[in-house]
Amino acid sequence: MTPPDAVGSTAGIDVGGTFTDLVDWDGRRLATGKVPSTPEDQSGGVINAVQPLESTPHAVIHGTTVATNALLEGRGATTALVTTEGFEDVLAIGRQDRPALYDSMADRPEPLASTRVGVPRDTNRAEEVPDLGEPESIAVSLLYGYRAGEREASIADRLGERHPDVPISLSSEVVAEFREFERTSTTVLNAYLRPEMSRYLRRLADELERIGVAEVGVMRSSGGLMSLGDAARLPAAALLSGPAGGVVAAARLSLDMGYDRAISFDMGGTSTDVSRIENGVPQLTYERPVAGYPCRMASVDIHTVGAGGGSIGWRDPGGSLRVGPHSAGAVPGPASYGIGGTAATVTDANVFLGRIGALGSSLTLDIAAGRRAIGALAAELGMAPAETAGGIVTVVEETMAGAIRRVSVEEGVDPRGAVLVAFGGAGGLHAAALAKRLNMAAAVVPRYAGVFSALGLLLSPPRVDVALSISGADELAGALHAVVDAAGSNLQAAAGTRGTIATQVDVRYLGQSHELSIPYDPAAPVASIAAEFHRLHRERNGFARPTDPVEIVTVRAVAQGRPTLNWDDLPPLGSATGAVPVSREITAADGTTHPAAVYRSDALGPGDRIEGPAVIEDAEATTYLGPDDRATVAAKGALVIEW
Repeated sequence: MTPPDAVGSTAGIDVGGTFTDLVDWDGRRLATGKVPSTPEDQSGGVINAVQPLESTPHAVIHGTTVATNALLEGRGATTALVTTEGFEDVLAIGRQDRPALYDSMADRPEPLASTRVGVPRDTNRAEEVPDLGEPESIAVSLLYGYRAGEREASIADRLGERHPDVPISLSSEVVAEFREFERTSTTVLNAYLRPEMSRYLRRLADELERIGVAEVGVMRSSGGLMSLGDAARLPAAALLSGPAGGVVAAARLSLDMGYDRAISFDMGGTSTDVSRIENGVPQLTYERPVAGYPCRMASVDIHTVGAGGGSIGWRDPGGSLRVGPHSAGAVPGPASYGIGGTAATVTDANVFLGRIGALGSSLTLDIAAGRRAIGALAAELGMAPAETAGGIVTVVEETMAGAIRRVSVEEGVDPRGAVLVAFGGAGGLHAAALAKRLNMAAAVVPRYAGVFSALGLLLSPPRVDVALSISGADELAGALHAVVDAAGSNLQAAAGTRGTIATQVDVRYLGQSHELSIPYDPAAPVASIAAEFHRLHRERNGFARPTDPVEIVTVRAVAQGRPTLNWDDLPPLGSATGAVPVSREITAADGTTHPAAVYRSDALGPGDRIEGPAVIEDAEATTYLGPDDRATVAAKGALVIEW
């Protein structure tokens, strides 16, 4: 992880399903780029993004979906699990909940560890570990492993002698928390992904070194950076590496603009990611399922739906129009990209409706091919082409509105009064319509919206997350000291600084099956924990029981260093320009056509006001204003859309 004052520029590179985005910062100037992703090997897209730069960056910060894709596609390692005798089937037993409440045929995914063996509970003799065959990766997760790190390490030493070239993941190092099923699942998940992630990162580092890049950092799911070595050792911590950068950038923007409540909305080519932000801080979760497997590691609380610019419109067996989740991806892409795609996508619908053009874009659009794709789907549906294009937009917007409700209404938070921070190549096309649908205060489309997740990588600090479960309040002080020391020491080793350290505790009512995480200053009275827990429990769950006893089950520490780039470092926008737009016919949501003013984003300055219908285009993204919308250009270049 590169310190902010390193010599040379630093490039944030975010790999998406369709495009690979780059933002390069040299301390004074910021350059952006967007190239097609290379799904077979993401390092190809990374190299293609770097090569057009005038000079090679000193460092690259990388947001990647390699770990996620390996899990979804079943390309992980042959994994063996060593656990306590009698607990070999904990992965298969799991919890009593079902994957689909009303589908009796739905099954949990098969355990990722094909070999599962037990060691006697009351012995420290690691030689008693049974034969594991020839695994490609090993996970060690003993009962009470979060308190028995020495024993897990002893077993790992013995296994290392038998399997010298096989990586070994220990639960006491991956996730030192209670709940044997979730801890074991996370450790096995880490082991399953470790060889694939390690191979990719080695290949990427070699390719970048070949062109002169000296350092590489990786985005972690919790919204901070980790070293290349830590990412190879803990791939489970990078399962949400890609979308986390955009949430960090949205949080920094909302804080800078004075918004207490925001929802980030990242619409790319393949999917849409949404996350809630409170007082400039992204909401975190400490456990989430990924492809059906529990992962108990800190991550930005993101909800993803298969709705992006490349999402394909199709006719279901009942004759209704559906959109996604399958996508045209980077290859063959939307039909209007002119690189072989023929299916009608959301992008093609926006091209047909006049909302996407080529005024500021780096793309050469094949508008005729996009219209043919919409026409073919319209014929299949028995609808007019314009009605079909409008229907695609309506359907995909309802899917995305559902995602926003999922992180707000369904968590007891009213989206009214919040702003929608929309980015990604397609975010600005749908931001105003979605914010209005949910009665939100405004939609904000930031400067650099098309590469905003890559910008977020530069705004993200080096970060270390440490957790330790405890058995009672009498262990609190010792546990706090341990996690603070571990977090600071690990950050020192990775980034050369102990940084700032914040602590929090996971609290629940006695015997409750879930916890709430509460910030806690070790200098504050322990009694303050209960008071804050009751307040937060009422806010999140609608009730509190102030007379019931509470218990602290896990202590956490987060150490953070300095980011490469702060929001105030961004170059200012020029003065208001009095930009003169061109005109283009567009089709509104109700099917009516209107002449729309079309602006280049680089021709706008602070204070400029734009009345809809209008389109604002730049090289990486497009923003659409409906007939009743109006936008104001803020000081740092963000478009604030109201109605």
